[in-house]
Amino acid sequence: MKVVIVGGVAGGASAAARIRRLDENAQIVMFDRSGFVSYANCGLPYYVGGVITNPRELTLQTPESFWSRFRVDVRVRHEVTAIDTEKKTVTACELETGRIYEENYDKLILSPGAKPVCPEAFDLTGDRIFTLRTVEDTHSLHSFVRTKKPASAIIAGGGYIGLEIAENLLQLGVSVSIIQKPKHLLAPLDYDMACLVHSLFMKKGARLLLEKSVSSIKQDADTVRVKTDDGLELTADMVVLAIGVTPDTKLAKDAGLALGAKNSILVNERMETSVPDIYAVGDAVTVNHFVTGLSTLLPLAGPANKQGRIAADNVCGGSSVYHGSQGSSVIKLFDLTVATTGINETAAKAANIDYERIVLSPLSHASYYPGGTAMTMKVLYERQTQKLLGAQIIGSDGVDKRIDVLATAIRAQLKATELCELDLAYAPPYSSAKDPVNMAGFMIENLVTGKVAQFHHDEIDRLPRDGSVTLLDTRTPGEFSKGHADGFFNIPLDDLRERLSELPKDKPVYVMCQSGLRSYVACRILSQNGYRCYNFSGGYRFYSLVRQDQTKK
Repeated sequence: MKVVIVGGVAGGASAAARIRRLDENAQIVMFDRSGFVSYANCGLPYYVGGVITNPRELTLQTPESFWSRFRVDVRVRHEVTAIDTEKKTVTACELETGRIYEENYDKLILSPGAKPVCPEAFDLTGDRIFTLRTVEDTHSLHSFVRTKKPASAIIAGGGYIGLEIAENLLQLGVSVSIIQKPKHLLAPLDYDMACLVHSLFMKKGARLLLEKSVSSIKQDADTVRVKTDDGLELTADMVVLAIGVTPDTKLAKDAGLALGAKNSILVNERMETSVPDIYAVGDAVTVNHFVTGLSTLLPLAGPANKQGRIAADNVCGGSSVYHGSQGSSVIKLFDLTVATTGINETAAKAANIDYERIVLSPLSHASYYPGGTAMTMKVLYERQTQKLLGAQIIGSDGVDKRIDVLATAIRAQLKATELCELDLAYAPPYSSAKDPVNMAGFMIENLVTGKVAQFHHDEIDRLPRDGSVTLLDTRTPGEFSKGHADGFFNIPLDDLRERLSELPKDKPVYVMCQSGLRSYVACRILSQNGYRCYNFSGGYRFYSLVRQDQTKK
C-alpha cells in the first residue's frame, strides 16, 4: 500500500507516524510546501518574543528524523498542485528547481491546514507587513524585530495569534495597537469575560481599537499606514495581519471534492471525503461540534492530531471514528491564563438553546495557604436538562486544571449538577476541599432546586429605581464606599439579621456582594424570613470590570 500525505504539520505528521506503527510495509510519502515538517505552530509567537530562543525547538521532526525512525519519505519545499482522482495521482512541484512530476497513491490524506485571511484589496508587498503561519514567517518576523528594532506595531486581529504576538512585542518594549472588528478580543469568550483581557492589555500599554476593521494597508518607505472602516488613520513601524484564517482547500475544490462550511473539506466521521480513498484532516475540514451537533470549523492542534490518527487507522483497515470537536483551548497572556471549552452565550443563542449561566470567583487553592489567586469562572448549562454546554476561565494558577476537568465532564455528558459529585484531588497548595469545579456544581444545584434565584450584570440597568424593589449591597462599609452599583444601599451581611426590619417584605430584594458568596448567604437568610430574593451572579468585582470597560468605549 502506498499512502501520499499532503501537509506535514499536526494532522499530516500524526497520520504518517500512526500509519507506520500500524503497517511496517506501507510506502509513505509526505509533501509540504514549506521548508519544515512537524513544527510547533502554537510556539511561533514565542520565538518572535525571545521566550523560545532556539529555533530548532520549534521543529518536532525533520525529514531526516522522520526517515530514520519511521521510514517516511518527507519532501519539503514540494507543493502538490493537482489531484487526479481517476488515475489516483497527485502532481507535485519541486519549488527549488521548478521540476513538476506525478506521484501515484493507493490512499491519499489531505492536511493542507488553514491560511491567514489576506483581503485582495490590501497591499501586502512591503517588508514591514507580516502574517504568521509557517516557520519561515516566524524567522522573517523575528529577524525584523531584532534588526530593525521597531518602536510601534499594529496588530490587525485580536484572536489567539494576534494577542500572542501583541504580548511578545509589548514585552520587548514595542508600542502596540490592536484592531479588532468584533466588540471584544478572543471570540471564544463572551464579552463580559473578555473585559478581563481588555483590562490586562490596557494595563500593559496596548491601545485597543474595538469594533473597527482594517480597510487598507500600505507601506511607505519605513512606515506602514493603516486605515480603518470608520476613517481612522494609523501609522506604525510594522503591521502583523492576524484577522483570521480560512481553510486552504483550493486543491480539494479543483479535484472535485465536496466542500462544507466556509469552503472546508466535507468529511464523514471516518475522516473520509466524498471521493473514495481520499481522507482529509485538520484545520481544513468540516467537523461536528460535540455540544451542538452543528457543522463548524475549529482550527486547533488537538483535534488535528486526533483526526490524523483516526484517518491513519482507517487507511490501514481499521474502523475509528471522530465524534466531534468542542473547542477546548488555553492561552497564556502575560501573567494570566485564559481557557475555554464548549460553547459561549453567542453560540448558545445561535443554536436556540435555552441556557443559564453562572459566574464565580474562587481561589486557586486553600485561602490559608500562601499564594492563592482568584480566578473568574463562567459555566453555561441547558436550563431544562442541565446539560453542560461550555465554560470560560480566566486567572493565574490552576486555570488549565479546571478547564480540563470541565472539558472532560462535557465529553462524558455529565449533568451540570453532577459537578458536585466529582472526587477531585485536594491538598492546600493545589486546591480547596471544595474545588472550584465542585463550587460551580453547588451553585448550579442551588439554582436548579430553587434554593436561590439570580440576576446578571446585563440586567442591572433594567432594574427599577422607583422604590418598587430593594437593591441591597451586603459588603462591608469600606468596600461599599470604594464603589457600588447605582441605587444599591448597604447593609453588611453580618448585620443583616438584626436589620431585617429595614427591608419591606412586599418588595423583591436584589442582593450584591464582592464575589457572590456573601450575597448568596444573605439570600438564604432573606428567603427563610419570607422575602423574595435574587442573588447577583459574579459579584461587584466582576460587574465593575465589565462596567469600566463599557465606559471606556
